[in-house]
Amino acid sequence: MSELAELNNVRYSTIKFYAELGLLPFEQQGKRLAKYYPAKEASQRLKEILKLREKGQSIPDIINSLIKK
Repeated sequence: MSELAELNNVRYSTIKFYAELGLLPFEQQGKRLAKYYPAKEASQRLKEILKLREKGQSIPDIINSLIKK
C-alpha cells in the first residue's frame, strides 16, 4: 500500500481507506494470503475515485458507480 500511495502522490491512509471499502483491486498471495495491490490496476482505480471525489460525489455514490461497472 505504501508503494501505491507513493506512486500516486496520496497519503497511505487514503489508500487504506479505499482498500478497506473494497474499492481497490487486489490479489492474495502466499500461505498467509497477504493482499497485493497490482500497481497499474489499483492506480487506475484510485485515479478514477479521486476524479469522482473532485466532482463532489459522495463515498456511497462512488461505491455504487464502481460496483456497477
